[in-house]
Amino acid sequence: MASLTDSHFDLFDLPPTFAVDRHKLDDAYRTVQAQVHPDRFAAAGDAQRRLAMQWATRANEAYQTLRDPLKRARYMLSLRGIDVGAANNTAMEPAFLMQQMEWRENIEDAASAKNLGALEALLDELREEERVRFTKLEALIDSKSDQAASEAVRQLMFIERVATEIGAQIERLEHA
Repeated sequence: MASLTDSHFDLFDLPPTFAVDRHKLDDAYRTVQAQVHPDRFAAAGDAQRRLAMQWATRANEAYQTLRDPLKRARYMLSLRGIDVGAANNTAMEPAFLMQQMEWRENIEDAASAKNLGALEALLDELREEERVRFTKLEALIDSKSDQAASEAVRQLMFIERVATEIGAQIERLEHA
C-alpha cells in the first residue's frame, strides 16, 4: 500500500497531469476504499481502526480534489510549491477586471429587473468562459507555466463564485 504522505496521484496510481481519466480515478478510488474502509476493521484493534479511518479520510480527500478541476489545479500547483494566494493575491489582468465589473453589473441589472432569462444567459456565458479557461489552464499546468496557471486559477475561482451567485439569484427568483 502507498504511504499516507504520497501525492493524490500516487495514491490512485494516476499520472500527475491535469487531464484525469475520470473512469480510472473512480475505479482507483473504489479499489482503495475497498481496502481501507473502516467497516473492514471493525473487529481490529484501536490502532488499526484509527489507521483505517486515516486512510479512508485520505482517500476521500484525494478523490474530491482530483475529481474537481479547480481543486486539482490548485493541488498540482501546491505540489510545485506554488501558493495560488487567492486570499491575498487579487492582482489580475486589467481585461479580466473589466470583465468582472461587467458581469457584476449585468447580474445586478438582471436581478433588479427579475429577469430570469438574462440571469440564465449570464450563467451560460460564464460556464462557456469557464470551459475555455480550463482548456487553457490544462496547457499552462502541463507545460509548467506555473505563474500564469496560478493567475488562471484565481480567475476561475472568481468565475466560480460569480456562477454560484447567479445560481442563487435564479433560485431566489424561481421561488419568489
